[in-house]
Amino acid sequence: METLGGFLKSRRDRVTPAAAGLRTYGTARRVPGLRREELAQLAGVSAGYYTRLEQGQAETASAQVLDALARVLQLDQIETVHLHNLARRAARPGLSEPPPEVLHPRVLALLEALGDATPALVLGRRGDVLAWNRTGHAIFASHLPFEAAFDDEHRPSIPRLFFLDPLTRDLHRNWDELARIHVAYLRLTAGRFPTDARLAALIGELTMRSDEFAALWATGEVADCTVGPMHLRHPTVGALDVTYQVWLQPDSPGHRLEIYTPDDPATADALRILKQQSERH
Repeated sequence: METLGGFLKSRRDRVTPAAAGLRTYGTARRVPGLRREELAQLAGVSAGYYTRLEQGQAETASAQVLDALARVLQLDQIETVHLHNLARRAARPGLSEPPPEVLHPRVLALLEALGDATPALVLGRRGDVLAWNRTGHAIFASHLPFEAAFDDEHRPSIPRLFFLDPLTRDLHRNWDELARIHVAYLRLTAGRFPTDARLAALIGELTMRSDEFAALWATGEVADCTVGPMHLRHPTVGALDVTYQVWLQPDSPGHRLEIYTPDDPATADALRILKQQSERH
């Protein structure tokens, strides 16, 4: 799992002195971005304190200090939230086995109300499929049993499928774009649930088994994932262009209802075909 110091360093490396309003007078520099003492000065903290903070040797920082660091590091809103999450995690180290994820009845009722015309999935905090409708299953994981999403021991993991399953990779025509988003969102999730041992194990597994995941994780990018394009190459109905939209579930923190709407008439026709095919199985 990521540390506060590791995130601070990765963000410090990407801010040039010029971007921070500093003059370097052409002197050679050993670091790609700001030096620790430069960042500390701009944020209004002592260099010694910031160094201890980055090295994990200081107590967690106050909200005011974190906001000052975020300002100098030019973090966006999501990155700033992640910074605060990591600081809270530093105050309560250690991992524990999380309780089973249980869907709120209202989430299942909403999924059932959608029917099968619109592909939909409900994802847990680690990206496990907690439920899906027939078309959601048909569009993304027809090579897996439909019942797998409802089996606590064998639920499909979207991150594992995305980085470790060749069929899932071939399905996505914009895999590179979506892979970056997947990793950036997983980093945000890791900050929100810092003691989740299963989440830490998932990140470790993907880092060890996928060079591409490891390279993306090393960038330090963090982002939310709420809406965007998805271009598919489906084995049965061919090219599909859909937009994914995420609906957060206040009754189930960490759970996300994702629905996929067609971007063009050809995709709408293909989704109707998938719905008819799924009804026959």
